[in-house]
Amino acid sequence: MPKILIIAGDATEDLEFFYPYQRLLEEGYEPLIAAPTHKKLQFVVHDFVEAFDTYVEREGHSWPSDLALSDVDPADYAALVLPGGRAPEYLRNDPDYQRLVRHFFDADKPVAHICHAAITLAPLGLLKGRRTAAYPACAPDVEMGGGTFVDDSAVVDGKVVSARAWNDHPDWMRAFMDVLREHAPVKKSAGDH
Repeated sequence: MPKILIIAGDATEDLEFFYPYQRLLEEGYEPLIAAPTHKKLQFVVHDFVEAFDTYVEREGHSWPSDLALSDVDPADYAALVLPGGRAPEYLRNDPDYQRLVRHFFDADKPVAHICHAAITLAPLGLLKGRRTAAYPACAPDVEMGGGTFVDDSAVVDGKVVSARAWNDHPDWMRAFMDVLREHAPVKKSAGDH
């Protein structure tokens, strides 16, 4: 079964990690989680409350990473998933994060990113000339990175699938699964039906 790399860190958005992680397992992929260090991560929940101009952040679930970013050979992975949350603010400064993300774009492998993950791609020039969704507050980052912000639940640009936030999960993952089935299919054994 193809391995899919999910890069997460402390303060990754809980739903934006677990939904794709479980969806990939359900589809027959092997998702592995890389973080700045091999440790148990603490996720957060971003929610909306009445009369508050932006989201609030609450403590979410914790989950162990499988390996450190520095130990990842991106050639071993068929695709990449980048959840949002607050983690992208510091992940984007990590040289190993940059190395890994560039590999997937340079090799034209499938990539799914959501919400604030776009702020990690823009400074690397990886959104230049691309149409992409992101959390609407990140639209200036997308545009400064040379991309075109699209306010939609699932934007497909080649093999890159993006979305605004966790409420877009069904459309986002449906579109990403279509890309994966075409470009990194799960091989069914003779006994599978």
